[in-house]
Amino acid sequence: MSGADQKRALPRNTYSKATEDVLRDMILNGDIEPGERLNEVALASELEISRGPLREAVRRLTGEGLLTAVSHRGAFVRTFSRREIVELYELRSALELHAVRLVCTRASDEELDAADAMLSDTQSRISAAEAPGYPQELDFHLRLVELTHNRALHRAAVEVHRQLSLARSMSAKRPTRARAAVVEHSDLVAVLRAREVDRATALMTRHLDHSMESAIAALGLPGDGEGPHGETPIPLEQSPS
Repeated sequence: MSGADQKRALPRNTYSKATEDVLRDMILNGDIEPGERLNEVALASELEISRGPLREAVRRLTGEGLLTAVSHRGAFVRTFSRREIVELYELRSALELHAVRLVCTRASDEELDAADAMLSDTQSRISAAEAPGYPQELDFHLRLVELTHNRALHRAAVEVHRQLSLARSMSAKRPTRARAAVVEHSDLVAVLRAREVDRATALMTRHLDHSMESAIAALGLPGDGEGPHGETPIPLEQSPS
């Protein structure tokens, strides 16, 4: 685990929540790498907390899918097979393609203006950053789902995003992919403004294909063909030519 010699003091009145937030950031930032076991003694010392809040944070992050608990061995940062990534992206695609269809008919021009402004802010931050990854707090996809005004759809999308958060975080750190994603998002908003459902769903399908490929590459998983356990991946629906 890198950065172990750097203390991360936490507010004493919010140990559990603060521990959860800091530990999540350490996982998503790669301070604790995929497959690595959490050393509770070292983490408790580094964060200057007792083991109780740390164990509560581990339980919560296990529930989010960032950690995997192994009996008699402890908690490990989650790893993925290629098949798992493909299946999660298939589910994400189903949800977000439906979201695009709803946004075409439900989102106001003002809401799409706000989404476009968020993308301009994203582009500026990527251009100004020393390590120009995609800012995680400016999540265009969840913003898009919010514009459906469908709370059940939003809850389902958030759950899928949580399960994919580690893969998406690693992919978002790749500068080339981050810049390409902003362009793809902007193209989608332009088509949504025109209320062209078929073009919008085609663009989203292509974008999610690119996103999945980037996540697979960032995680160092096998390419096309058989996955690490011999399974044959199920491809996402190809976008129309």
